[in-house]
Amino acid sequence: MDNKLSLLYRKDGTQKILSSLIAILLGMVFGSILIVIVGLTSSDIGGKGIIDGIKLVFLGLFSTGTKNGSLTFGFNPSLFGDMLFRATPLIMTGLSVAVSQKTGLFNIGAPGQYLMGTTASLMIALSIPTSSVPPVVVWLLAFLGGMLAGALWGAIPGLLKAFLNINEVLACIMTNWISAILTSWLFDVSRFSIFNGPATSAMGDPIVLNGSFKNLIESTKSGYVYMTSYNKVATAKLGLDKIFPGSQVNAGILVAIVLAVLVYIIIHKTTFGYQLKACGANRHAARYAGISDKRNIVFSMAIAGGLAGVGASLYWLSGNTEFAWQTYQSLPAVGFNGIPVALLAINNPIGVIFSGVFMAMLNIIGTRLKALTAYNEYITDVIIAAIVYLSAFALVIRMWLGGRKKKASMQKPAAPVSGTPKAEKSAKASDQTVSEEQKGGAQA
Repeated sequence: MDNKLSLLYRKDGTQKILSSLIAILLGMVFGSILIVIVGLTSSDIGGKGIIDGIKLVFLGLFSTGTKNGSLTFGFNPSLFGDMLFRATPLIMTGLSVAVSQKTGLFNIGAPGQYLMGTTASLMIALSIPTSSVPPVVVWLLAFLGGMLAGALWGAIPGLLKAFLNINEVLACIMTNWISAILTSWLFDVSRFSIFNGPATSAMGDPIVLNGSFKNLIESTKSGYVYMTSYNKVATAKLGLDKIFPGSQVNAGILVAIVLAVLVYIIIHKTTFGYQLKACGANRHAARYAGISDKRNIVFSMAIAGGLAGVGASLYWLSGNTEFAWQTYQSLPAVGFNGIPVALLAINNPIGVIFSGVFMAMLNIIGTRLKALTAYNEYITDVIIAAIVYLSAFALVIRMWLGGRKKKASMQKPAAPVSGTPKAEKSAKASDQTVSEEQKGGAQA
């Protein structure tokens, strides 16, 4: 049994998983220390508040509220459902970063690709009247439109890298800010929408009128785009709302999981995936072997962009989310958070599912800290930042674990003692060799 555990520990995959888990644990411990420091320096928190804060860092997903001034814990289906809903775009942006890393590229352009996917999916979902086209068809067109917009936007840095050798990081930063301004401008000047004032006929069906994608029905929502449910377009629940009542969860999380498995199969089980990894290992050697490095660089960035665009589509097509177009003169955090998701998963598409859920859990913990204690929810952002830094040192952690593995392998069993069956067998073999040599010498 010990030998099997030792062999499992020595595997490279085990070392990678352990390094990520150690990074997560150290990040959580760092967050707890931060909570203690903030609590000691604030007169509004006190000792009980510090203890409650630490409890929520580790058990916030199971918090059910307070009773008689004390925190209560148990299974909270609404929190679990919201965690899965928030994990969906994180999984997709994490896959976006992971795919590009397999080709030796760093896709820091996921925020811009996510924004372009947002723009395309919302405009398609709100501009095709469901009175004449079935809502499920509109949803599918909007989903594919978001994916295509993200792929085209991701292909731009890929083309610049492949044909002009422009660093993809610089190109991605450029496209990020262009997409932020472009998204705001497109929604600001839009002159077409399903809704404009009273937007239904006597039969209750939507009427296509000249107007804007901006929310004109609710006067307090002038900086927002209509929710897609205004056009009866929303992602199906598939019974998940019954399992997690009171949450925003829908079938988008299932789509994200299926896509993660599909990406894993493509990367690790197909010739195309092998070519992508070959280009990432050594672009010039891959070209010498007959692999088109330029084509694969463009394809890699296009796929990465398409995955980020899918994340946007799945989030905004849920039917219960409001897109504030004015705020996106800045970049969405979900695009950048795909980087730590991929780092924690060590760029493994299956691992991205779990790291995306973990990051979403930290987001839920932040909201519980704000709701149930005097702490600010942004403490969880500091925890995420700590985990990101520690993930960057994952190679050092793996080297440390590998050092322990090497030390263990050096402790080999001693030579067999005379008198043991193994020693006697060795001695017989030696005597037989000597006798054969003597016999051969006599014949000579």
